[in-house]
Amino acid sequence: MEVYRLSRKEFALPLSGKGAAIHGARWNSKGTELIYCAINRSLAMAEVAVHFTYGTLPSDYMMMHIFIPDDLKIAVIENEDFPASWNSFPYSNATKRFGDEFVRDGEYCLLKVPSAVTKGAFNLLINPHHFEYLRINVLSVEPFPFDQRLFV
Repeated sequence: MEVYRLSRKEFALPLSGKGAAIHGARWNSKGTELIYCAINRSLAMAEVAVHFTYGTLPSDYMMMHIFIPDDLKIAVIENEDFPASWNSFPYSNATKRFGDEFVRDGEYCLLKVPSAVTKGAFNLLINPHHFEYLRINVLSVEPFPFDQRLFV
């Protein structure tokens, strides 16, 4: 399986969950390392673009193309297990608990979650502390210019 991740150039490599741990996000609390990826380039772009205007968008984003072996098991959260506010902003503590527990339990390397930005699309979260994490490889990292028409 191949997934994608947009990251600022300075933080693209090595692939880690340290940035998410600094600030926390929808699926993790501060202090919990988690790597956020998207199932395609467009979703990776949407997940970043939603946080900026064209004037505030940094110009140093890099698109990371990541290979995940097909035999890695993926944990999936069933729709009925989501709290009602799973897609709210600011992020709900309930969704942060899902990701924190996923990392702490350590049973799976991957967690499939729905995108709050693009209905019907999914993101894949990677636990960088899982023993199978070392089987995941970054295939390429290349500059990713955003089209300004997205922000008008």
